[in-house]
Amino acid sequence: MAATRFDEPPLDCPLCPRLVSFRRELQSQYPDWSNAPVRSFGNLDARLLIVGLAPGMRGANRTGRPFTGDYAGDLLYSTLLEFGFAQGIYRADPNDGLHLMDCRIANAVRCLPPENKPVPAEFTNCRPFLQAELAVMPKLEVIVALGKGAHDQVLRALTVRPVGSYPFTHGRLHRLPTDLTLADSYHCSRYNTNTGRLTTEMFHAVFAAVRGALNVDERKGPSLRSG
Repeated sequence: MAATRFDEPPLDCPLCPRLVSFRRELQSQYPDWSNAPVRSFGNLDARLLIVGLAPGMRGANRTGRPFTGDYAGDLLYSTLLEFGFAQGIYRADPNDGLHLMDCRIANAVRCLPPENKPVPAEFTNCRPFLQAELAVMPKLEVIVALGKGAHDQVLRALTVRPVGSYPFTHGRLHRLPTDLTLADSYHCSRYNTNTGRLTTEMFHAVFAAVRGALNVDERKGPSLRSG
């Protein structure tokens, strides 16, 4: 049975004045774009949750589906297809028919921030949505954080303290006191791949470890570097 629904932010969410102003500006410039809080993708009964920082301007903010329409989505969805977390064909279009398998994708901040940089108040305002989402995912076992910002916000949403006890390190799988596993990866952005900070092989290694952790006893799952 599917998990209980939770309330996503309204499409005209008023919580963050700076993001509201930016949203209205883009609605005027690009009226055919989504230009609204981006809702999560995938079922709430998934065992894997992937958390990004915030929507990309020409990706999720344009298309309305997380990581859809930009390079980060090309790498993420091809990886999910490779490791059995998605089924179908990814065409960078929310109507492409792609289905996530035992996987869900969310963002720590649901609205597009200027320069892709949320400010602390925006993290705080949006955190209750991530907390509510986590609370209605009864089968959740592993969370993949794409970047340090997402990593920190996941820990805060789970009220894991101190956050510094679980430092962000690409490839590390942290066993949290909540009995969840937090897997760290550099963000799959074009900048990170172009500079060599993240290679396809490095990204695949994270998801290979995640797949392995989900396939064995949850308390004895493999990791790249446990901590």
